[in-house]
Amino acid sequence: MPDRYRVAVVGSGPAGLSAAAHAASLGMSHVLIEKTDHLSDTIFKYQKGKHVMATPNNLVLRSDLDFEAGSRETILGIWDRQIEENKVNTILNAEVVEITGESGNFTIKLKSGQEIEAEAVVMAIGTQGNPNRLRVSGADLPHIQYQLDDPTEYVDEHITVVGSGDAGIENALGLAADPAQRNVVTILNRSAEFARAKGANVKLLEEAEQDGRISVRRETSPAEVRESELVLETRDGQETIPCDRIIARTGSQPPRGFVESCGIAFTSEDRAAFPQLSPSFETTKSGIHVIGALAGYPLIKHCMNQGYDVIEFLNGNTELKPADEPILAEKFAALPGNRSVEEWLETFRNNIVILQELSPLQMRELMLDSSVGHYDRGEVIFVRNDPGSSMFAIAEGSVAVEVNPNDPSVTVPIEQGTIFGEVGLISGRPRGATIRAAEATTVMELSRGAALKLIATVPSAARAVNRITIERQLLQMFGSGLTREDVAELVDAAEIQEIRAGQAVIEEGAEDKDIFVIQRGSMIVEKDIGGHPVFLSYLPAGSYFGEMAVIDGSKRTATVKAAIKSEVVRFPGEAFTRLLERKPEIRQRTLKDMAARREVNAFIEEQKHSFGGAVDMYSQTAQFLVDNGLGEATDVLLIDEKLCVGCDNCEKACADSHEGLSRLDREAGRTYAHLHVPTSCRHCEHPHCMADCPPNAIKRGVDGEVFIDETCIGCGNCQRNCPYGVIRMDAKPPQKPSLIQWLLFGKGPGPGEAPYAWRKKEAEKEGTQAAKLAIKCDMCSGIEGGPACVRACPTGAAIRVAPEKFLTFTKLVQEEMV
Repeated sequence: MPDRYRVAVVGSGPAGLSAAAHAASLGMSHVLIEKTDHLSDTIFKYQKGKHVMATPNNLVLRSDLDFEAGSRETILGIWDRQIEENKVNTILNAEVVEITGESGNFTIKLKSGQEIEAEAVVMAIGTQGNPNRLRVSGADLPHIQYQLDDPTEYVDEHITVVGSGDAGIENALGLAADPAQRNVVTILNRSAEFARAKGANVKLLEEAEQDGRISVRRETSPAEVRESELVLETRDGQETIPCDRIIARTGSQPPRGFVESCGIAFTSEDRAAFPQLSPSFETTKSGIHVIGALAGYPLIKHCMNQGYDVIEFLNGNTELKPADEPILAEKFAALPGNRSVEEWLETFRNNIVILQELSPLQMRELMLDSSVGHYDRGEVIFVRNDPGSSMFAIAEGSVAVEVNPNDPSVTVPIEQGTIFGEVGLISGRPRGATIRAAEATTVMELSRGAALKLIATVPSAARAVNRITIERQLLQMFGSGLTREDVAELVDAAEIQEIRAGQAVIEEGAEDKDIFVIQRGSMIVEKDIGGHPVFLSYLPAGSYFGEMAVIDGSKRTATVKAAIKSEVVRFPGEAFTRLLERKPEIRQRTLKDMAARREVNAFIEEQKHSFGGAVDMYSQTAQFLVDNGLGEATDVLLIDEKLCVGCDNCEKACADSHEGLSRLDREAGRTYAHLHVPTSCRHCEHPHCMADCPPNAIKRGVDGEVFIDETCIGCGNCQRNCPYGVIRMDAKPPQKPSLIQWLLFGKGPGPGEAPYAWRKKEAEKEGTQAAKLAIKCDMCSGIEGGPACVRACPTGAAIRVAPEKFLTFTKLVQEEMV
């Protein structure tokens, strides 16, 4: 006869160990089933010497096992000892292949053929056995591995870690820890943010980057694996680096086939979805409970608490509240209605679209990193042009968006269940409008970090945010009284595409009929003239293209390709055509936009026989400017070297306008033909410098300027993240004598930035040494007259331009031909 138990715990990770230990302490008949020859395979597979964190710090531990931050070896040793002391009934080398039966009478079949019977099953099997594999050419080469056991084994190698979560960061840190190993370590992050990782790990990685021990490549992913080489897809195009070994830590997926075979349903069809769970961790299969990483709650302390709690539930303690209950109760205390924590969590999860597929456990974790608020009718939530990078979600009520700054009575409603404020997450732009509560309204405010992590880790949330963003972008672009219902067909059919730098989205002469909107990045438009690509125009984020072929049925009249790594939304031409048929006013607006593009085409056809060298020079110059940052700029400083006399008045004026430190270097930068791009901020549409700024000191002003406020702590992350080298770290210098004192008495260093020797000498006199902070161009925000560099130029050589206005074929070519 098979052995029979009150509860069978499958898997001995932190959650399973804690469950089995508590069952043992209660005298509950139990068995802990582990498929390997050791306990806690999850921690066992951590790299040797790894420091294990015990976060969140404010959460109490409920478990019969001890756990505090320490080394992998120490924690495993403590657990092994306590499991033995507590007489936990354990079976090792026992892989479960099938679970059948009903609540109160389950049969668990092992690979060996042995059968175990249990009244209830606690599944704590984790997800580490199903790593996500690389999906690129060469992914089957032998130097790719998905596990790092001992980082000290590798010497004199170029090692690339793929993955931006905690495992990837910890592997990279371990490989770079000992300089004597002489490894060249690189870590790839396909986005700009390390949204999935713990803050402490991100800080350690940034310190290693600053020390030169690790090369951190943001917005970069593997494109092709070769023997001893790795081809990277970067924001500016492909690049090849030496690579002897790849450690791929790209996450893992639940063992869905096995779990579903037990009768357990998942929250969705997504590969990364988790099982549906009740607040007591019970699945849709009565009697089977899921805890730990498989429940979507992977932090060790949380997992151990779940192990304790699930046994308490099975033992009849139905009144037990989770360990985070007091924290959440305090958070909800200010909300009206006197509801319980569970009621509020369900209100937020059920009512807010982006949260509807989260499990109760994921919802609790997210709420710990978020805040909530209640607003009465007419109360302001935020004001137009206020700084802010958080995202709001409406749980109850609705808000009114003041779309006309001069007339607050003109508003657009945002209803219950949706989000607002999402624009600031990526671009850092100030709040675009004042938003008030249209009625009694309860909202959830997600910090930038919490929102980005949600989008990065929960596919359903990412889809919902993308849908809302696309819908609003269409309504904003075409206006004319369109409603959500009008664009629903387009939104349903929308497809987000990531386009690598230089990749064509549409080709001249092609017969496809789709229309595209640029969500992120920028495009350049080219036309073939005599076998040479001629640069026509630049399209920034928020532009649309492809409508000409859709409306008149013609072939594509030009090629549109990505200036930098970009993201576009593709809409089927048929759906767009049906929208135009239903809304003739939109057709008229689109035809008006097309007219300008047709003028460019007509001009080219008119003049193409007389083009020659001037046009070739223009196309090459335009491409040079895109390569030097205009592809993502909103405002850039250019110097016409035919007019520049090298007086450096621009630099001096910049320094005198900014506490004695210049934000530009005229001579640095690159030149093509007569255009020079000096080292000065481009004020990117999606600023790289904003990524990983611990105090969120980098903001965007009302005129689009990106600036650093007084909360800067001097960490240097922004300097390292900027691809154009326009941020410097320096200390505020002592105050200089006035210009009059310099002119009349020769006091001080004179106009412009003081020499370092003078600054050091004066600082020593004052007996103070100011800390180095990040400084960059702020477009002279708040200074009357605009940028000092442009105002100080005696010849008009210095100009600040928006790329979409400057990179226009007819404008520049007509000037060349005059």
